[in-house]
Amino acid sequence: METLQGKLVRCSINTATLGHREPIQTTIERIARSGFGGIAPWRSEVEGQNVAAIGKQIRDAGLSVSGYCRSTYLPASDLEVFRANVESNKRALHDAAQLDARCFVMVVGGIPEGSRDLSSARAQVHDGVAELLEVATAVGVPLALEPLHPVYASNRSVLNTIAQALQMCEQVDPAQSGYLGVAVDAYHCWWDPHLHTSIAQAGRAKRILAYHVCDWLYETRDVLLDRGMMGDGVVDLSALRRSVEAAGYAGFVEVEIFSKENWWRRDVEEVLSLCAERLQTVC
Repeated sequence: METLQGKLVRCSINTATLGHREPIQTTIERIARSGFGGIAPWRSEVEGQNVAAIGKQIRDAGLSVSGYCRSTYLPASDLEVFRANVESNKRALHDAAQLDARCFVMVVGGIPEGSRDLSSARAQVHDGVAELLEVATAVGVPLALEPLHPVYASNRSVLNTIAQALQMCEQVDPAQSGYLGVAVDAYHCWWDPHLHTSIAQAGRAKRILAYHVCDWLYETRDVLLDRGMMGDGVVDLSALRRSVEAAGYAGFVEVEIFSKENWWRRDVEEVLSLCAERLQTVC
């Protein structure tokens, strides 16, 4: 595994890391000036604006879009809402294509409020992903299923391990089209006793589409909004990247930190500077 020292062009900043405090146009320029090679914008920053112009600004700044975040949750309590969710994701895929995104990140959603039917929620995810795969193939943007930590199974994602996400990939896309795979996120998968086996399996299937890093703090105060800066927690990020790259992944190392009470309150340039330092020393 090669060091990231002096190789920030291999690294990307997910804009959530900066707390969405500035217009996307400003964020693009900040990330580019800091020496990173990639950016992962969120739909809330892009939708309703001139998407083509944003894509051009990103390219003109010398950046690539490591991923476009994120999908509308799929499971719903009735068919009409489910259909609306699928259509929302189709529109986002077209935006992702204009941004030249390397993938569209799928956080698939949890159990609809008021339901206890986990199997039905997963079935809806299967059906929704299968339909979206047709659009993804047409527009040239792969779908990256991102399994989330099991603590989110109720309300954010009924896919909770890489193995589970891979199983869905094989069910939906047995021909391995190249347009359906997984996003490996350190925060969500570090705990998995089968992690490295699953990563190797994903590599053999050529389904690793994205790799996200941050850290899990020893005494996290909020499982959603208290992610740690790399090196401040318990995740062996060096070993994890070694595993991901041994599996054949050669894409961006993307920083994605949700931190309402800490990093989102700090100066943006300070956050970018420390991200750069930690990527080159502990990742």
